[in-house]
Amino acid sequence: MSENQNLLAEQRRALILDEVRRRGGVRVNELTRKLGVSDMTVRRDLDALARQGVLEKVHGGAVPVVEASTHEPGFEAKSGMELTAKEDIARAAAELVAPGTAIALSGGTTTYALAHHLLDVPDLTVVTNSVRVADVFHSAQRTSGQRQGAATVVLTGGVRTPSDSLVGPVADQAIASLHFDVLFLGVHGISPEAGLSTPNLAEAETNRRLVQSARRVVVVADHTKWGTVGLSSFAALEQVDTLVTDAGLPAEAREEISEHLRQLVVAGEEPGDAADI
Repeated sequence: MSENQNLLAEQRRALILDEVRRRGGVRVNELTRKLGVSDMTVRRDLDALARQGVLEKVHGGAVPVVEASTHEPGFEAKSGMELTAKEDIARAAAELVAPGTAIALSGGTTTYALAHHLLDVPDLTVVTNSVRVADVFHSAQRTSGQRQGAATVVLTGGVRTPSDSLVGPVADQAIASLHFDVLFLGVHGISPEAGLSTPNLAEAETNRRLVQSARRVVVVADHTKWGTVGLSSFAALEQVDTLVTDAGLPAEAREEISEHLRQLVVAGEEPGDAADI
């Protein structure tokens, strides 16, 4: 991290969290030197990150939170994490969507961000098991009226999870009867060994159905998801066509991903061979 007093609070906290995770812990005085800010500013940042549940404050500094594989943060808790990265990912993923296609959006805060960028793409059919995602489209229609080319939204039924996804037999049956061009999938964790995983067993089964019903699978996940493993795996990396992530993903992770996936899109960098669906 370089000294920069003009960093936004969100950017500064993202740098602090990356440092804590990378090193396994940091001291306040180290952060003040590297960020060029006061002790009080660093302590406020640590307080904010601790409230989000992403690190634990200790005497003189902070350490990472060691989460159980069954721990599932709520939507509001997750929505405050990696905001800039999620917005960059959402913008890059939206460029993969062509008008008139049938797409699916799973639950999650990154797919929620993506939904906002799809409001002006005409004639989409959107299948989702996310209450939050569906509400993005419905709210836009309530505000602007039923305009020509507005998306047709299909919300599955099911049992609501802490992340506001609908899962279970009702959702699974609805998804199994549908076929869509591309699935945009948010994940709790992604790793070479466990593939895509979630702490929620019912959500894992619903995600399997989503993957099976999609012609193309695009995972949208910020760099902090790499190396995280939830209780239940629902897809291997080889089942993923494209990963859209942010520039925080380390070079070694990119090399490892390239051995399993057909395409890696790093938001904010050259798109390479990224193409419209």
